[in-house]
Amino acid sequence: MKRVIIAVIIIAAALAGIMFLLNKNKAKNEQQTAVVAQKNAAVAIRADLVDLRDVNTQYITNGVFAPKQEVKLAAEAAGRVIKVLVDEGDFVRAGQTLAIVNGDKQSVNVNNAQANYNNAKSELARFESAYASGGVTQQQVDQAKLQLENAKNNLKTAELSASDLNVTASFAGVINSRKIEPGSYVNAGTEMFEIVNISTLKLMINVDEKNIGQVKIGQSIKVESAVLAGKTFNGIVKFIAPKGDASLNFPVELEIQNNSSNDLKAGMYGTAYFGSETTMQLLTVPRSAFVGSISSNQIFSIENGKAVLKKVVSGRSFGDYIEIVSGLEKGTQVITSGQINLLDGTPVEIIK
Repeated sequence: MKRVIIAVIIIAAALAGIMFLLNKNKAKNEQQTAVVAQKNAAVAIRADLVDLRDVNTQYITNGVFAPKQEVKLAAEAAGRVIKVLVDEGDFVRAGQTLAIVNGDKQSVNVNNAQANYNNAKSELARFESAYASGGVTQQQVDQAKLQLENAKNNLKTAELSASDLNVTASFAGVINSRKIEPGSYVNAGTEMFEIVNISTLKLMINVDEKNIGQVKIGQSIKVESAVLAGKTFNGIVKFIAPKGDASLNFPVELEIQNNSSNDLKAGMYGTAYFGSETTMQLLTVPRSAFVGSISSNQIFSIENGKAVLKKVVSGRSFGDYIEIVSGLEKGTQVITSGQINLLDGTPVEIIK
């Protein structure tokens, strides 16, 4: 009996010891977990300073050159192409015939209309002669005049339809593409040629709201193309959109006279330079400091190890840097990476 009691006591003591160790380890683990959680509460971010930086105040923006005039010429009537008088790359004058389409049907219509007109003209002459001798009434003469007028209009319509078979250039330019060959059959509306005029080009650019105030109709702007190194062109502001897009950019159209060699081509990238190239010191922050887009005007600064959301007034854009008009002071640390994980007051840890 004593042995049983002793065994029970030993087992109870062993269990008590095990429970003590487990509780001790649990407390230790909880303490370590709390330390880790405290460390992990700080969000890893990257930061930079609000500072005075040397910036080029010249506003630069890019666009794509487009021809001032371009048109796709289509057949006005059905028929078979007899001759194609131009090829791709040829320069054509306004009104120049580009292709001739067989117009047998239209020719027959013109001949029939001409015969009807001649007949109506003869009928009117006969009725007027008979009216002079009292053989017909004035009403019959008027009816003959009406028939002559109708025949004249039908003849004119037939002649216009026949003239549509000769495809002509609507303005001077270069044949950019040719869609037909001699012997091709075309229907009304079939595309035949594309003509572009690149002696004058358009450059469509976007100017942000901070700089649109300095753009005026008729203003002369320096324009360059990266593929034509050392060559500059003069652009004239022809259009300023009265309404900006969702990003507060305003479309602006520049007109550029090409050089005698037509070095500028439609589809090239162009760069427009507004104002003179002047360097000055301005209070700026990196573009990446803004929460979302620049138009949000929100930036996280760092105060006492925490992220503080600031409302700022942004100014002009200078590439990777944005001017700060108000809301931040020189030397303030601002968060440039990791904003997606932040709320106002979130602890942060700066990483390199």
